[in-house]
Amino acid sequence: MPESTLRAVVVAVKLPEVTVEDFDASRRELTRLLKTLGYEVVTELTQQRPALAAAAALGEGKLQELAMLTGGSGRTGFKPRPPSKARLKAEAADEDLEDDNDLEDDNDLEDDNDLEDDNDGETRRPPIDLVAVDHDISPSQLRNLERATGTTVLDRTGVIIEIFHRHAHSQKARLEVEIARLNYEAPRVRESPRGKERQQGRGAGEAALELDRRKIRDRIAELREQLAKIQREENLRRRQRSNARRVALVGYTNAGKSSWMRALTGSQVLVENKLFATLDTTVRALYPEARPRILVSDTVGFIKKLPHDLVASFKSTLDEALEASLLVYVVDAADPAWESQLDVTRSVLQEIGADGVPSRVLFNKLDAVAPDERQALEERFPDALKVSSRSAEDVAHVRRELIAFFEAAYVEGELVVPYDRARLVSEMHDVGKVLAEDYSDEGVRVRLATDPETLQRLRAELG
Repeated sequence: MPESTLRAVVVAVKLPEVTVEDFDASRRELTRLLKTLGYEVVTELTQQRPALAAAAALGEGKLQELAMLTGGSGRTGFKPRPPSKARLKAEAADEDLEDDNDLEDDNDLEDDNDLEDDNDGETRRPPIDLVAVDHDISPSQLRNLERATGTTVLDRTGVIIEIFHRHAHSQKARLEVEIARLNYEAPRVRESPRGKERQQGRGAGEAALELDRRKIRDRIAELREQLAKIQREENLRRRQRSNARRVALVGYTNAGKSSWMRALTGSQVLVENKLFATLDTTVRALYPEARPRILVSDTVGFIKKLPHDLVASFKSTLDEALEASLLVYVVDAADPAWESQLDVTRSVLQEIGADGVPSRVLFNKLDAVAPDERQALEERFPDALKVSSRSAEDVAHVRRELIAFFEAAYVEGELVVPYDRARLVSEMHDVGKVLAEDYSDEGVRVRLATDPETLQRLRAELG
C-alpha cells in the first residue's frame, strides 16, 4: 500500500434482525464508499450483539481491540491521550523500573498527530486514519468512540454526506448537500473541552454551544432561501417542457445510469466506477433524435439507509423522476445484492410519490452475468430489458423500446390544415408521426398518429 494512502477500519455490529447476507453486503458497500473517499480499508471489526452498546456501539472487549488497532486509549471518558511513544515508554518504566530521565528527553515526545521515529530515523504514520461505523450512531456514541480510539470516527450517514459534499458541482447540488450536512452536524456540535469557554466555567460553554447551534439554524434558513429561488427557475423550465416525452433513468448508485445516459444521448456525462459519481441531474435529447423529441434525464443514485435529510434536500432533484413520462429502473444484474438494491430504489421513489409513474426495468451489465443467471432473470422478468451499455445492438434495442413506449399510446386522426396555416404541418412532425400528407383545394390533409391530448389540441386550434 502506498505510504500516502489513507487507512480505515470498518466497524459493524450484527444485530438479530439483520441476515448474514445483508450484513456482509452492507459492509462491502461501506468499503466501496470509503474507497470513493480515498480510503483503503485495512481491516474490519465485527461483533454480534442484541443491540448497539449505549456508550460506544461496541462492547468493552471489542472497544479495547479497536483501540489497539488505532493506538487509542480504549477509554470513553474525556481525558487527553498522551502521545503514543511517551505512553509506551511510561508503561515500560512502570514494568522495568527504568530511569525517569528517559521520559524527559524532548526528542522522545511527539505532537498529537502521533508521528513516531523508529531507531533507524524513519517516520511512521498513525495506524488508522478513520474508523467507519456501518450504522447510524448517536452524537454521544460518536464522541466516545473518538475518545477511545484517538482518531476520526464517521458513521454511515457521515460517510455518505462527505461523499455528496465532495461530488456536488452545480450550485443547486452544493446547496442541497450543505443543508443536509448542517442538519447532520447540528446535534453533534458540542462544547469545546479546552480554551476560553472551559476556563470560564460550564455556563459560558453552554452559551457558546447554543450560539453555535443558532448560527447553524440561521445558515440553513439562508441556504433554503437560495435553493427555493433556484427551484422556482427550474420549475419554470420544467413547465416549458411539460409536454415533452421524458424518460428518467433511476436506480442504485453505480448501477450504470450514467453509462446509459451517454449511450442513449451521445452526451459526455461523467462515467466513473465510483459510488455517487453523479449528483446533478442531466437532461439530454435521445440521439439519434426521435420525432417527436424524447428527453432523457440521469438522476442521483440511491443507496441503502440513504439519510432522510439527503432525500429531503434532493427532493427537487428527484422531482425529475416524479414528473417523467417513463421511469427506467437501471439494475446492476452482476451485483449479488441487486434484488435489495431494486427494493431500495422503489422504496425511495415511493417516498417521493413517484411509484405511480409508468416504468420499465433494465438489467444492466448482462455481459458479466453467468448464462444460468440470465435464464433465471428471463423467467422471472420476461418483460424487462436485459442488456449491456457496451453493446451497440443493445443500445439500439433500448432506444427502439423507449420510442415504442410512447407510440403505444398514439391514436390516429385526420386533420385538414389550410394553406395559410401550413406551420401546423411542421409542428405535427414534431409532436407525432405523420402517416400521410395529401394536398387538395381546401388545404393539406394530414393523417397523424400522436397522443390523444395533442390530437385534441390540434383539432381545437384548427376549429
